[in-house]
Amino acid sequence: MNVNEIRNLVLFFVGIMAIAGVLGGIMLAIAVHRLRSLNIPPDASFSETLLLTPLSIVIAIDLLDLALDVLAAPLSWAILDRLGLRALRGLAAVEALLPGTQFIPTLTLCWFGIRLLDSRLGASGRRLIVQ
Repeated sequence: MNVNEIRNLVLFFVGIMAIAGVLGGIMLAIAVHRLRSLNIPPDASFSETLLLTPLSIVIAIDLLDLALDVLAAPLSWAILDRLGLRALRGLAAVEALLPGTQFIPTLTLCWFGIRLLDSRLGASGRRLIVQ
């Protein structure tokens, strides 16, 4: 690789990070208004919390993780704590700290996985009442 190719590659990744940061911030600001009306119990488990959390919140956290790399760990911890989504803090922080995982939308995949698992459990699984 020559210097121009390296520079273009770095600019490409910086551009992706910038776009992800802007989109994540906008989505988070919009989603916070929706989250205020949710009643998530403080002792809710990880899966219960994900079932009650809007998709936009988990996508926004994953976008901020992509944009900020390891700096996303304290920020996502603080955001999730402030929003009352304490059960999601651990996974978000660990994923943000692991190098090379920023391109994997971990919380978003978990959100879809929990919903898929919940639909398969059907009536036999524990159901939450969303108010």
